[in-house]
Amino acid sequence: MSGPLAGIRIIELAGIGPVPFAGMLLSDAGADIIRIDRIEEETVESRDRQRLDLLNRGRRSVAVDLKHDDGVKLVLRLVEQADGLMEGFRPGVTERLGLGPDPCLKRNPKLVYGRMTGWGQDGPMSQAAGHDIDYIALAGTLGMIGRAGEGPVPPINLLGDFGGGGMLLAFGMLAALIGASETGRGQVIDAAMVDGTALLTTMIHSLKYQGSWREDRGTNLLDTGAHFYDVYETADGGFIAVGAIEHKFYRELIELMGLGEETLPVQMDRESWPMMRRVFAEAFSNKSRSQWESIFAGSDACAVPVLTLDEARNHPHLVHRSTFTKVNNIPQPSPAPRFEGTPSTIKRPPPSFGEGGDEALSEWSINTEDINHLRLIGAIR
Repeated sequence: MSGPLAGIRIIELAGIGPVPFAGMLLSDAGADIIRIDRIEEETVESRDRQRLDLLNRGRRSVAVDLKHDDGVKLVLRLVEQADGLMEGFRPGVTERLGLGPDPCLKRNPKLVYGRMTGWGQDGPMSQAAGHDIDYIALAGTLGMIGRAGEGPVPPINLLGDFGGGGMLLAFGMLAALIGASETGRGQVIDAAMVDGTALLTTMIHSLKYQGSWREDRGTNLLDTGAHFYDVYETADGGFIAVGAIEHKFYRELIELMGLGEETLPVQMDRESWPMMRRVFAEAFSNKSRSQWESIFAGSDACAVPVLTLDEARNHPHLVHRSTFTKVNNIPQPSPAPRFEGTPSTIKRPPPSFGEGGDEALSEWSINTEDINHLRLIGAIR
């Protein structure tokens, strides 16, 4: 065991997206996490898919029938030894299962009970279905993303599920765990993707109040409104990302592009930005992506190639930093951030349903006789 969270025990009620991501972050950092999977009919396809779900790496799985009284009792026995529990069901589901905050905190008053939803535990939309695109739309975030004169562009599901969801849940768990270690009292965390995504826009709200952010999409400094913060196609169909905001970097950029600063408008003249975008687009279209990469290499022009996932894994800088690693010969992002004294590790590849469960239950003080009995009566698989 390694990582700054070594010794922390967490129960993860299996779900998709943000809760597994939070579990991955905490597991990479050393927490011992038991993943409670549903019992289901396993096929070769489902087993292979589960073992390739990288968000589940580092954990062991116990396949439990949560509709079986003894299955619920088993989870409550684990709760007695846990520091935290995370769930991502709609509000009220764990209460109906008998695993809501009240019975869990009654068993273990120090327990940190993390709840992850899209809309939150209360409010007029709390019981509505939704996905990342819905949460970021209502938070005012999606409407900011896109080019002038065009519709909003969904940024995959990175903002709601992972940035505003799983990462904020992990932060909440850590904050509450520190509090519990000081006070001896656990608490419930209401982590909502709509709240977390809104939080991510704090700086943009500041810019709006300061008068430097317009509501019109694609007209601002950071949303492709500025020609020096945009993406340009190269002669071979590749792309270069440019982010030369500060004037000294901008000056180096246009010099390496072969443009004379003395003949160009002032950098921050908004009225000239559309014209300058055309100038930049024409310049970048005259060379290949690799040619531009060579030109900008080692400079402060803030211009780099737009890489595919496969290309990113092989970029010299990311190879040097081991930003990606292989587990069971499967390439994947390495744990982050990096801890000098207690390095994070990926303890094991993603488990299939129930894989490593007996070992985990034994380490959590469930004896072999009880494990065999639970399997015999169908409470676990």
